[in-house]
Order: sequence, then structure tokens, then C-alpha cells
Amino acid sequence: MPGGRLTQQERQQIALGLADGLAYAEIARRLDRPTSTITREVMRNGGPTAYRADLAHRATERRAHRRKQATPREPQASAQPYGRDAGAVREYEEQFATVIMTSGMPLMMSRVLACLTLTDSGSLTAPELAQRLQVSPASISKAIAFLDSQGMVRRERDERRRERYIVDDDIWYQSMMVSARATAQLVDTAREGVGVLGPGTPAAVRMENVARFLDFVSEGIARAAEQARDILHTAPAPDTAPPPAPDAASAVAPHAPSGGPAGPDSGRG
Repeated sequence: MPGGRLTQQERQQIALGLADGLAYAEIARRLDRPTSTITREVMRNGGPTAYRADLAHRATERRAHRRKQATPREPQASAQPYGRDAGAVREYEEQFATVIMTSGMPLMMSRVLACLTLTDSGSLTAPELAQRLQVSPASISKAIAFLDSQGMVRRERDERRRERYIVDDDIWYQSMMVSARATAQLVDTAREGVGVLGPGTPAAVRMENVARFLDFVSEGIARAAEQARDILHTAPAPDTAPPPAPDAASAVAPHAPSGGPAGPDSGRG
């Protein structure tokens, strides 16, 4: 499949494909591009209903221009622990964020969650996130507020009184419970509608069916989350522990790329 950035003509073909109701995979096949490339392109430029080829192309050019003007990172910032390939890590982070986006989460929130999740520590400060993602502190603040409301990050103060944002195994449990509570609230509201619409009427029957379905789903989510936390939250066996991280000297060894983005645990202070 061809590499490089999408051309303006390819973006026009994407817009036409979306207008025709084609799936991302079919558009990708026609352009001989990876499906993830098409998905990422559409989701970062308004989504399938608001995508416009000309606006997407100009937005990409502006992002490229900002990256060229950005101050180059220090070589140490791009070092990857455990001998990881910096380019592969960056590409996977983009892929992971794209998949999160397709589940309905906005772009910046998806990028922040992916960035936090893929650090070994699972913990970063707002300045560290802004530096890694090359976005404004205001964008980070808005994303963290959203993720916090969904139970997907937690906040802690470190020894230097800086606020750190953390994802860990328990965060996914808390997120599932937030989802279950929101669904339960929707169940209660749907059942209120039965009385307003009049029991036995077609609309009321529909709302009762909605309530029954969502009630079952809500209970299932909560039960599964509890079971998963009890079963899966166990300490790893000694032989599955990761190898020790390289020291400062080996972190910048010749085999480690020096021009890529910040590594998962770089930039902490």
C-alpha cells in the first residue's frame, strides 16, 4: 500500500465515498490505503457526516506547518525504554487513539487517553501531555475534564505538588460503573415516559421495551465489571515481570531512534 500523506484528490474520493455510504474499509480498498488511515482521516476532520475534503486538506497543511515550526526535542526525549522502536510506538498510539474515537469519544480525549494508557507509569502531568501531543494546555485541560467525568482518569498530587493524571487497571472498572449508572438513569427516565404517554399506547410500549432492554444491559455491565475486577486484578507472576528499563546511557544507544516523539516514560520530572 502507498505511504505518505493523503493527497487532495484522495480526500475528495473519501468525501465521495462517504456521501455514497461506503464503509471505511471499502474506501480504503479503492484508494489502496490501510483502513486505519481512512478512519483516522475522517474522525480527525469532523466525522463521517461533516467531513469535507478541502477543509481536511487545509487542516493537514496547517498541522504540518506547526510541526515544522515546533522546537526540536532533545535526543533524550525520544529514547524508548525496553528497546522499543519509537516510530512503531508512535504509529500504534495513533492507531489506538483512532479505535477509541470510533467508539464515540472525541478526538483530543482519545489522544490523551491513548497517550496515558501507553506510558509504562500510566501517569503524566498536563505539561508532559501537552509536550507529547504538541497541543495547548487548554486542550489538555478540556480533555482531562471530560475523561475525569467518565471515570477514565484519576488525579493525584506528586511529591512536588504537581497534579498528575493516572490510568490504571481500576480506571477501566470505574469507567464501566459510570457507564452502568448512566444507563440505569436512562432506564428510570424511559419508565417515567410510560406514565406520561399512557400505559398500553404504542409509544409507551416502545419506551417500556427500551427500559427493559437497557435495564438488563446496565445490570450486565455492572456484574461483569465486578467479576472482571475480582478475577483479573491480580499481581503478575514473577516470571512475567518486564525487564528492567535501560539506564540513561543505554537509552540513547545507536539502535534507538533519535528524531521520533517522546517515549512513554520520557519527560517526567
